[in-house]
Amino acid sequence: MRDPDEATDGPTDPRVHPEESPGFGEEPDGLEDIEVSRDVTIGDASPRELQATDTAPLRGTDAAAKIEDLVDGDPVERRRAALALGEGRPSEAAVDALIDHGLADDDADVRQFAVEALGELGGGRAGEAAVAACDDPDPWVRAEAVVALDRIDRGGYAATIEAALDDDHHAVVRNAMVSLFKSRGEALLPVLLELSHAESERLREWAIHLLAGVDDERALDRLEAVAGDETEPKVVRSTAARAIDADPGKFRRQFSGGTENDSADLPGESTLNRRPDL
Repeated sequence: MRDPDEATDGPTDPRVHPEESPGFGEEPDGLEDIEVSRDVTIGDASPRELQATDTAPLRGTDAAAKIEDLVDGDPVERRRAALALGEGRPSEAAVDALIDHGLADDDADVRQFAVEALGELGGGRAGEAAVAACDDPDPWVRAEAVVALDRIDRGGYAATIEAALDDDHHAVVRNAMVSLFKSRGEALLPVLLELSHAESERLREWAIHLLAGVDDERALDRLEAVAGDETEPKVVRSTAARAIDADPGKFRRQFSGGTENDSADLPGESTLNRRPDL
C-alpha cells in the first residue's frame, strides 16, 4: 500500500493509486450488482489497432521518419508516430508536424495523441495549439487538450482550463476540475459543491472525491449528505464516506503534479482521460 503521507506527482487516477480512487474497495455480491450504466462501450478494434499506443517499434527512429509516418502512414502508424514524437527531444519540426498534420487529422485518435505529444514537448506554440484543441468536435481530444495545458502551464492557461468546466462531456469537465484543484485547492470549494450535484454520476463522484481535500463545514455537510443518500449509486456514497475520513492536508499533497499519469505503463493508459480499449 502507498504511504498516505506521500506527496505524489500523479493524478487521482484509478490506474495510478487504486486505493485512493473513487469506487475502490467495492465488493459486489454478484454480477447483478456490478454497475454497467457508465458510458463504457465494448469496442471492435483489431489487435493491431490496440497496439497503436506501443511506440517501441519507433524507438531509435529519427524524428524525420516519425514525421513521415504521421503524414503518410495508415491510421495506426499515424497514431503511433504522434505519440512517439512526444517522447523525443522538442524540436520545431516535431511541433510543426503535430500541429499541421496531427491536429488536422481526420482520425480523432491521431488528434488526441497529437495534443498529448504537444503537452509532452511543451512551449508556447504547443500551448496555443492545445488551446485550439479545446474546441475539437471529439470530447476525448478536448479532454486531452486540458491535460496538455495543465502540463505546459497550468497557471498561464487557467482561464482556458476554467472555461472547460462548461463542456458537455464529463471527461473534459473532470480534467478541468482536477487541474483547478491542483492550483486553487480549497478555494475551489464552490465549484466542487456545484459539481457534486451534476447530472453525470462520474462528475458527482469526482467532485465528492476532491471535497476530501477541503477543510470546511460546507464540504463536510455535503459529504455526509451524499454518504447517507440512498438515491445515489453505491460508488458515489462510498466515495463520500471515504472522503469524510480523509485528512484534507494529506489529500491535497497528493495533487502536486500534472493531471497526466506518468507512472502508468499499460498501453493506452498514459493519461487521465484515456478511453479504455475493451
